[in-house]
Amino acid sequence: MTDIPEIEALTPYARSLGIALDRWEDGAPIMAVSFDETVEGRPDHYHGGATGGLLETAGYAALRAELARQERVALLKPINITVQYLAAGKSRTSYALGRITKLGRRSANITVEAWQDDRSRPIATAVMNVLMAEPSA
Repeated sequence: MTDIPEIEALTPYARSLGIALDRWEDGAPIMAVSFDETVEGRPDHYHGGATGGLLETAGYAALRAELARQERVALLKPINITVQYLAAGKSRTSYALGRITKLGRRSANITVEAWQDDRSRPIATAVMNVLMAEPSA
């Protein structure tokens, strides 16, 4: 078995946007979406919903990876997500990485950053709070 866990299959929404696993960094998945007409809002720019979808997908991917490392199983239910749009996403690939801020027994807090060419210049950030319910037998 590898020391890097597989992430669970992407949601239909994430797949429809073309979001995919780009690479692993320090045990955390970096998600990416290439620019095309599916994610375009105004000409040559990402639609805000596509950017939000990338952030949410990266946040859940980070949480699922950490839960897999801890051999925990949970049904994830969103409590809330707050997105801050910092700059317009231009017509090139966007990346996002989630980081677990707090992982408790029943809930998790995750911060996520999305960027394009320069990671130090994020185009959007998000804070997610997720309820982790025990799966029924």
